[in-house]
Amino acid sequence: MIDYITVDVFTDRAFGGNPLAVIPDARGIGDARMQAIATEFNYSETTFVLPPDDPAHDARVRIFTPTDEIPFAGHPNVGTAFVLGRQQMVFGKNVADRMIFEENAGLVQIDLLRDGSEVIGAGFIAPQPLELGDEIDAPTLAACVSLPSDAIVRETHPPRIVSVGLPFAVAELMNLEALAAARPDTASFAEAGRRHWHRDDRFSVFVYVRTGLGIDHLRARMFAPLSNIPEDPATGSASAALSAYLASIDPRHDAVHAITIEQGVEMGRPSAIGVEVNKRDGCVKTVRISGHCVAMMQGTLALDR
Repeated sequence: MIDYITVDVFTDRAFGGNPLAVIPDARGIGDARMQAIATEFNYSETTFVLPPDDPAHDARVRIFTPTDEIPFAGHPNVGTAFVLGRQQMVFGKNVADRMIFEENAGLVQIDLLRDGSEVIGAGFIAPQPLELGDEIDAPTLAACVSLPSDAIVRETHPPRIVSVGLPFAVAELMNLEALAAARPDTASFAEAGRRHWHRDDRFSVFVYVRTGLGIDHLRARMFAPLSNIPEDPATGSASAALSAYLASIDPRHDAVHAITIEQGVEMGRPSAIGVEVNKRDGCVKTVRISGHCVAMMQGTLALDR
């Protein structure tokens, strides 16, 4: 029998944010069984918690989409930390307000958010520095989201692939009407993936609109139809990568950017993702993602390990 817990992440109310399934003790579960469980839940991600390889750390966390394992993602870190923080102990070790997760992308530094003694969410530092990938021409990106190419804003930055542990193609749109009209086109995703990803099955697009002053408040949507994610209601890893990129092209040499990204509004699952980017000496040094969580379900999978 395998225990599980589900949570809604990047929200303070039930049925908002991004659902996540957490297997808080995944010892004895093989790779194929993990993938089958993630496919069964059919959430954008499911996490499997294992004892750390290094006892100085708190847990090893593996992250699976419905189709494959990925090295890092945002809402799985926030949601998994929330679940473990409410357990108080993990593999015989008391849970502290600061934890370190071992993940395929590297070490992820976690801090719990509390309201008094109650754990209400978590934050984390992205595990890798900002990496810039291919620029993508506006017509190609626009075709992926079924919009005319003039809906893409090119004055601030070109559409391009960016990553702090998981890559996304990011692009700014003209207005909220264009954002609402966006729809993923599978054939265009496959073609863009072949041209810019060197494989077509993980090409992911994160489009956004500025809704505040500068970059302090954004509204975004994320599509990854070839990974069986037509649309994601809250994508912390994409928010981190986009925020780091926007901070990197800010002409100021030193700055701390506090950014709120709304996502999932068009899906009826509104999410609020907090991002803090620390830039010093002209370089992005750290990117921190944070958000609240709501516990939703707990139960047992009738499976042998």
